[in-house]
Amino acid sequence: MAPGAATIADGRAAPGIVCVGIATLDRVFRVAGLPTGPGKRFAIAFAEVGGGPAATAAAAVARLGGRAELWARVGDDATGTAIVAELANDGVDVAHVRRVPGAVSQQAAVTVDAAGERAIVSFRDPALDRDAAWLPLDRIAAAGAVLADVRWPEGATAALGAARRAGVPSVLDADATDDDALDRLVPLAAHVAFSAPGLARFAGTDDPREGLARAAARTGGTVGVTLGEAGVLWRDGDRTRHLPAFPVAAVDTLGAGDVFHGALALALARGSGHEEALRYASAAAALKCTRFGGRSGIPDAAAVDRFLQERG
Repeated sequence: MAPGAATIADGRAAPGIVCVGIATLDRVFRVAGLPTGPGKRFAIAFAEVGGGPAATAAAAVARLGGRAELWARVGDDATGTAIVAELANDGVDVAHVRRVPGAVSQQAAVTVDAAGERAIVSFRDPALDRDAAWLPLDRIAAAGAVLADVRWPEGATAALGAARRAGVPSVLDADATDDDALDRLVPLAAHVAFSAPGLARFAGTDDPREGLARAAARTGGTVGVTLGEAGVLWRDGDRTRHLPAFPVAAVDTLGAGDVFHGALALALARGSGHEEALRYASAAAALKCTRFGGRSGIPDAAAVDRFLQERG
């Protein structure tokens, strides 16, 4: 279904989610165990599939019945062509994915072990222009929500700022960075979903409960942290609350966090309360973990609905 044609049960147009950040091409190798030293390894399965936090979140939104558009940059190479074509095939609006002349598109080599854990080696070309002045920020006022990752902080800053001015819900995928992006971006977002490393870096503690308390004191938005098998913690006023993870047999965790963020943004845009939105996002991410192949394992809306119904 084309992005503009997506509808929800009562016939209204599905919420439009603007996703801002990076898009990559992942080459995923399934192995018996993650490499620990030099030498050759032999994979037992392989997939070449699009990746990147914002791009995978956009694909998740589209798969779950929402309208998604991606604002990102790729090179003018064959990899960039493949990235854009796959996203378009997934139903994502790619009209605002910029092709940067002379740049190499972002890509990653990923190994996934028998327990679904992964190791990633990625490449980001400095020639990918970080300038965000070209973004069509006037489109945000009509969006259901904005989602941004931290890998393109200039784009995220512009989009989150525009969302705040327009009163549009926003979600920040707050993963760890090697710069000050979190310090700049966290105060701009209405909903901040930290990874455990991202929260530790931002708050200066490895204790997630203490980290959330410190993060909440530095932003007016809602803050939470995803903890894998340990579920999700989030701040509800002065309390820290816990949502257990859905138990599944994990095959591949690559992209699970990105799916979580996309599903969270979509649920919030549909009007779900925060706890309900977290539960929906957790279910979508859990189902993704049961399927090998990174983004290719994203479930559709019917699968998530069945999963939630089966678990009460």
